[in-house]
Amino acid sequence: MAVVALLVIAFVVFVLAAAGIKIVRPYQQGIVEQLGKYKMTTGPGLKLIVPIMQNMKRIDMREQVVDVPPQEVITKDNVTVTVDAVIYYEPTDAQRLVYNVANFILAVTKLAQTNLRNVIGDMTLDNALTSRDNVNTSLRQVLDDATDKWGVRVVRVEIQRIDPPGDVMDAMHEQMKAERTRRAVVLEADGAREAAIAIAEGEKQSAILSAEGVKQEAILTAEGEAEAIRAVAEADRFRFETVAEGEAEAIRSVYGAIHDGNPSPDLIAIKYLEALGTIADGQATKIFVPAEMSATMGSIGAIAELFQADGSNEKAEEQASD
Repeated sequence: MAVVALLVIAFVVFVLAAAGIKIVRPYQQGIVEQLGKYKMTTGPGLKLIVPIMQNMKRIDMREQVVDVPPQEVITKDNVTVTVDAVIYYEPTDAQRLVYNVANFILAVTKLAQTNLRNVIGDMTLDNALTSRDNVNTSLRQVLDDATDKWGVRVVRVEIQRIDPPGDVMDAMHEQMKAERTRRAVVLEADGAREAAIAIAEGEKQSAILSAEGVKQEAILTAEGEAEAIRAVAEADRFRFETVAEGEAEAIRSVYGAIHDGNPSPDLIAIKYLEALGTIADGQATKIFVPAEMSATMGSIGAIAELFQADGSNEKAEEQASD
């Protein structure tokens, strides 16, 4: 009997000793209670407590995630959407997490659903769909302030999906299709406008270059014609000068020959009459003679006397021969 009693005592002592040995992992904190009252918070490692009088609760201090169940929310423009979100939180104070909230997961889920209705309810559908970052930031701020007394820090809140009703989705698809069609038409119109502008610019440059070419051609042609006229004028001037010089030289030669020959008035009168005969043979219907008629008549009289003298001399010679 004594042996059995010793064995029982040894077993009880072993059980109590095993119950007093606690191991806290690195990502945990231990809450030690003594006779139902909080005593201390322990860190990771091997911990010894007094069995029966003390007990320990291990609290996981790692970042946790809570899935908020999908719920229907009415937006500011009276569209009912289904919103699904997740919450990432991190315990900061194990004592407050244990004693300040009975069921933290349920509490934070209900708190997230309530504030999600408030945040989405103040936004239109378009803003809610395009401003998820604003929704996440606003909801995280509200939850972090509310859960601070629970010893928890809300790290971030993510909206997984926002599902509008089917008819609204169809309308959004039609709107998106119309917007894409409009963009395509605008892009096509812009392309046509750019092409027309490019063509017009090209035609303008071509016209400018053509006009420049015509102008340069006209200038070169005018310069060529001017050079040709100048050359012809120079040739004519040279020819006229040469002819005039020749005629002048001929006149001087004739004049010199006449003076050297010392012509008599009779010879001059004969030449004058020959010139008058040449003038009378022309096709003109009117003939103008010099106004110095006295000199002319005197010359004619001298010529007449010359011919009479010649006639008398011929008669005298005939009589002498007879």
